Amino acid sequence: MHSTLLRSSPTKHTLVSEHHGPLQPLSLRDMEAKQHQIKSLKSYPETGGRSLAAAAGVDSGGGGGGGGYRAGSAEMDMEANIQKAIDFKAEGHRCYKEKKFREAIGKYHRALLQLKGVHVVDGTTGSEVNLLSQAAAKLTEEQRRAVESTEIECYDSLTACLLQSELVNYERVKEYCLKVLSHQRDHFKAMYRAGIAFYHLGDYECALRYLRDAKNREPTDTNVLRYIQLTEMKMSKSGQRERESGKET
Repeated sequence: MHSTLLRSSPTKHTLVSEHHGPLQPLSLRDMEAKQHQIKSLKSYPETGGRSLAAAAGVDSGGGGGGGGYRAGSAEMDMEANIQKAIDFKAEGHRCYKEKKFREAIGKYHRALLQLKGVHVVDGTTGSEVNLLSQAAAKLTEEQRRAVESTEIECYDSLTACLLQSELVNYERVKEYCLKVLSHQRDHFKAMYRAGIAFYHLGDYECALRYLRDAKNREPTDTNVLRYIQLTEMKMSKSGQRERESGKET
């Protein structure tokens, strides 16, 4: 004897294992039940046009196993995290335009926290991540681009907000600029702002290097040229003091 694929009850359908005997042709009721199962899952906007039903393994070619469903859930959570990050970034931009810089900083930080969750799911950080999640929830190329561009925009916007503060945290400005440049080495604003940060931190050699890189990108930018001049003056004075102190000894 072998079991049927589906037992009917007045309230619900219960799936039964198919492995006790040869497969039987699906009855009309079976086909309707399977179609209902697929329609009950929302479409999942993923590269290549796959649906969440496909990720769950219940469409054509799927085995319908629990592992497939967990993979779909992980992908859906990851997509939701990326979208939340993009939404927080947009809110940050709105606050910045309204000159609500402190609120904007909070929004950008929340966006970056969402992206950290994405990186954990992707298995790029943390050994505590469940191995099944690592295998099931890999970022698509489109998602990777969205994550990277959102990170760049958030860190770049954070530096812009910080430079509007009465007491600027130049150490933090430097840190965020270097994060941007680690993704995009020719990012003009990050070069320029890194130069400003190093200048105010007293590291004139690094300041001059980043400012000259920025000048190579925008040779006529007056702000860059002004900071290069200021940095060279500081270095000249510093060198003069060192020479004078050397004579005294």
